[in-house]
Amino acid sequence: MAKAYFFTPRMYLSLVGFAFGWAWHVYETATLFFRVRNMRAFRALFFKKNNSMIEYIKGELTELTPALAVVETAGVGYAMSISLNTYSDIQGKKVAKLYVHEAIQTGGRDDNYTLYGFATKRERELYRLLITVSGVGANTARTMLSSLSPQELCNAIANGDEKLIKTVKGIGLKTAQRVIVDLRDKIMSTGIADELHVGKGTSASSAINTPVYEEAVSAMTMLGFSPAPTAKVVTEIIKEHPDWTVETVVKETLKRVK
Repeated sequence: MAKAYFFTPRMYLSLVGFAFGWAWHVYETATLFFRVRNMRAFRALFFKKNNSMIEYIKGELTELTPALAVVETAGVGYAMSISLNTYSDIQGKKVAKLYVHEAIQTGGRDDNYTLYGFATKRERELYRLLITVSGVGANTARTMLSSLSPQELCNAIANGDEKLIKTVKGIGLKTAQRVIVDLRDKIMSTGIADELHVGKGTSASSAINTPVYEEAVSAMTMLGFSPAPTAKVVTEIIKEHPDWTVETVVKETLKRVK
């Protein structure tokens, strides 16, 4: 005769509790999955391939520092991170128009949404190309555009001038080479090179590839000056006075960078 099994109320409660716990676990997992998937879809829709919701912001320039600009429009002040090139272009203006790049970071303790502003579309395009290179983040790309003008940077990329790119703070030899390899063809195909009149053989350090240039920049760096801005001044001085010695060039550079 078959043995009968009976469930006590306590056993029923245990089974119900187990089933409820399992169902809740499935619900939480599914919710997390869809959140992640929806966030990826959101980012893919608005932040991949540079499809930003904001093209530009135009309004009163209420605050300006070498790294940040606040533009007020319709009663709202938009804080945008800027490069030194953009700072120079809008300095002294009451009304500014800045082309916007939107950056969003998720996955950490706090989500981060940042606006980057550029005085020209070409500078923004170059920035967007730079951040596609492995090892070049948002702040590094801005530093590159603060240390070199868009034309100088494009010239350096087009001519394979890794020495000039390497003078930017935070850029090593491998990263400089990667920037050249990844972007040399892109700056040509996107039209940035044509608009900035970029051509081979026009890079600053390749045009003045002398021991005087390298020693003068090295001496200024040892004195605590930033390499990239110093390189610009040294280049100008050597073009004006190609027969000057390293000592004379350094003395004149010290006068101009102060």
